[in-house]
Amino acid sequence: MVVMFQEDNGTSSVASSPLQVFSTMSLTRPTLLPSPSSSPFHSLKDLKPEERGLYLIHLLLTCANHVASGSLQNANAALEQLSLLSSPGGDTMQRVAAYFTEALANRILKSWPGLYKALNATQTRTSNVSEEVHVRRLFFDMFPILKVSYLLTNRAILEAMEGEKMVHVIDLDASEPAQWLALIQAFNSRPEGPPHLRITGVHHQKEVLDQMAHRLIEEAEKLDIPFQFNPVVSSLECLNVEQLRVKTGEALAVSSVLQLHNFLASDVTNNNGHSLSGDSASSLPLSNSRKIDSFLNAIWGLSPKIIVVTEQDSDHNGSTVMERLLESLYTYAALFDCLETKVPRTSQDRMKVEKMLFGEEIKNIIACEGSERRERHEKLEKWSQRIDLAGFGNVPLSYYAMLQARRLLQGYGFDGYRIKEESGCAVICWQDRPLYSVSAWRCKK
Repeated sequence: MVVMFQEDNGTSSVASSPLQVFSTMSLTRPTLLPSPSSSPFHSLKDLKPEERGLYLIHLLLTCANHVASGSLQNANAALEQLSLLSSPGGDTMQRVAAYFTEALANRILKSWPGLYKALNATQTRTSNVSEEVHVRRLFFDMFPILKVSYLLTNRAILEAMEGEKMVHVIDLDASEPAQWLALIQAFNSRPEGPPHLRITGVHHQKEVLDQMAHRLIEEAEKLDIPFQFNPVVSSLECLNVEQLRVKTGEALAVSSVLQLHNFLASDVTNNNGHSLSGDSASSLPLSNSRKIDSFLNAIWGLSPKIIVVTEQDSDHNGSTVMERLLESLYTYAALFDCLETKVPRTSQDRMKVEKMLFGEEIKNIIACEGSERRERHEKLEKWSQRIDLAGFGNVPLSYYAMLQARRLLQGYGFDGYRIKEESGCAVICWQDRPLYSVSAWRCKK
């Protein structure tokens, strides 16, 4: 596979995709690399893009191996070369490598808590709500991922709610009104007419919920649909199901988009130290994941007609930093590759998504351990086991829903994306790399 990219002089050329680079390498045994002086290149600057991509991957694996084994002098030497070759404004592999380099350096610093805290002591930790929302909106605009997720979720809800007069939808991350604006419009087009619709939005920022309430109420009034919005200001981990105010006689639907993996961090308590090699409490057996089990059981107790779950379809919850680096390097190379084919390298919005969304996820996956490591993404197979054990049965996504999703992708103009069906669920891929999954569930009788 090849991708087009813009050289600095503005002309396009063809370079090996990082995904193709990966396929030519053995990733399980990091290789010790020669120093630049002993390599066949007079200078690292002489490397061609595809050679540089290979060299960057080898350097990252070598550096991670040194970090895990505590060989910090060698790790530092690898970081020096990585800093020279990577760039947040370069080609795909340079950009990916820049964020993994930062994450590995961060991990080393965390092994000296005093030094790490002193270096970060004066940094402000207040989150900018409007910036968070803006970056999420950029992700929505630049990738078809959330559009496909929302379409499939809404389709599953509409099919489950056929003939229902009172419908209550719970959104476990109420940050994007677009999904529910589309649902309101779809309910309005029902042959039997719209139901009385209530949407409960859960989010930790009141400002975000206020904006969503305004947009949805405005749309419902325009279409003359009986509608209520119930805002719940809470993080998901602190949510009390009583706050959801589920009433007798309502047909209930639950939507979770990229939220459930956060519960896997809640099962791990931080110890005082920070192991360079990994988190011994990682990858808990399914039966031991208390917080996620408790939450799913609480949702089951509400007797929803349908629950739709979107999650990253990646294995980023390995117990060692090497496992997580190997898996996440492949995933984020694919995500950066998506942007390379569609968005100019000089785009400030692209850089924001790469730094503030993907860069922060990479840092969390690689540099953090214990309860601090929240980006514990797992594969669809594991999520299916968890949700099944909590008393839910899979509801296969309909042929019409999958057809609509594929048409959306075609209309979006991205040739590299595809949707594959897996046990009645949808897996959104870039080329052959699974990125996100969407699955629907109902309570077992």
